[in-house]
Amino acid sequence: MAFEGLSEKLSAAFKKLRGKGRLSENDVKEAMREVRLALLEADVSYKVVKDFVSTVTEKCIGSDVLDSLTPAQQVIKIVNDELTALMGGTNAKLTMASRSPTVVMMVGLQGAGKTTNCAKLAGLMRKNYSKRPLLAACDVYRPAAIEQLKVVGAQLDLPVFEMGQGDPVKIAEAAVRHAQDHGNDMVFLDTAGRLHIDEALMDELKNIKASVHPNEILLVVDAMTGQDAVNAATAFDEALGIDGVLLTKLDGDARGGAALSIKATTGKPIKFAGTGEKLDMIEPFHPDRMASRILGMGDVLSLIEKAEQTFDQKKAAELDRKLKKSRLSLADFLDEMREMKKMGDISQIASMLPGGMGRQLEGAELDPKVLNRSEAIILSMTPYERENPNVLDASRKRRIAAGCGLEVSDVNRLLKQYDMMNQIAKQMYKSRGKLGALAGLGGGSSMGGNFGGGLRGFGRKKRLR
Repeated sequence: MAFEGLSEKLSAAFKKLRGKGRLSENDVKEAMREVRLALLEADVSYKVVKDFVSTVTEKCIGSDVLDSLTPAQQVIKIVNDELTALMGGTNAKLTMASRSPTVVMMVGLQGAGKTTNCAKLAGLMRKNYSKRPLLAACDVYRPAAIEQLKVVGAQLDLPVFEMGQGDPVKIAEAAVRHAQDHGNDMVFLDTAGRLHIDEALMDELKNIKASVHPNEILLVVDAMTGQDAVNAATAFDEALGIDGVLLTKLDGDARGGAALSIKATTGKPIKFAGTGEKLDMIEPFHPDRMASRILGMGDVLSLIEKAEQTFDQKKAAELDRKLKKSRLSLADFLDEMREMKKMGDISQIASMLPGGMGRQLEGAELDPKVLNRSEAIILSMTPYERENPNVLDASRKRRIAAGCGLEVSDVNRLLKQYDMMNQIAKQMYKSRGKLGALAGLGGGSSMGGNFGGGLRGFGRKKRLR
């Protein structure tokens, strides 16, 4: 899980502060020492850590914090604000061309996931912003690179332009002309990478840049490489002039050094993050939301957006009714499993909720086999048992297991998952009131203007501004 190690260490540092009614300067400095150690262990750049801790300490020892009735909360707020600023402050969007097509040049080293994430990003632009992207195969060196792009393009139903093992510069030029002729308003150039940064690689990229004048140059880097990702970003920016970063494999980065260092070190924002292997697991990078996740406060806004893209209005109204009960029946549980499957793994959803629930559900996944077993178990119950799972004693569990051809252990496993689902439902219900003030965000359209009173607004598409 992203930032898991860092989150745990920061939570431990702040837990000590919460137990004190008033804070002394020494209390703050001791907490900041632990924060400093946690950031260094997360592979954050030493200079970045030094500047960050210095800034936070200076703000925390001010009279407003030490004299506050809730000083621990004030300290956490300051850390949250500074983490947000460290990662860029606000979401940085792609630069769109005034005249179609917008050309996005994807660059990076081999192994970072450039080809796959090139297709992922194109799919995201089509799904969320109704764009008509074209993928261009400009990597003519890596074995099967062209074929790989064609495969992921086919999976996402995206057109792929390729000219075989030709000149990458001419391929890029031809791809842009093809887009103009066929109504594609975005072109994603999948360029060649190397195992290391060399002169030949940079010269080729410079030639492509000079030829097609891309509106955006995105560097794809592997979050799990830590400071190596930062070094790669620095080198590519100095040689080529990048506009932003796409950080891949963020879901597997338990430390977070790359995400916290890139903007401060290079001045270039992280614009997108890959959050899993599936082709829809990519999202815009929001520094404020990421800071909230790091501090264990969840990311309910991203969860809402994810749900907006998945649920239709009818399902949203039904979900709202169920959440008001703050407890789902087993029949409700089966319905929600089917809907949540569309949103991704349970662990990814739970990681967006406050309270560290993601750690409880780490590794949980909804696959077809699990869903089929769960359905069989629930359908073997009586209507009364589905509505009142607390009546399921050993005798009833044996009867249910025999009725669906499974074991009692399978029934117990399902009930445990059911309890976890109810925890999520309760957490969402509690979060609604806290997020009521956000109801008017974006003119009220993006959240239905009514999240404080329900989950209305799901299913509405956002427009790229």
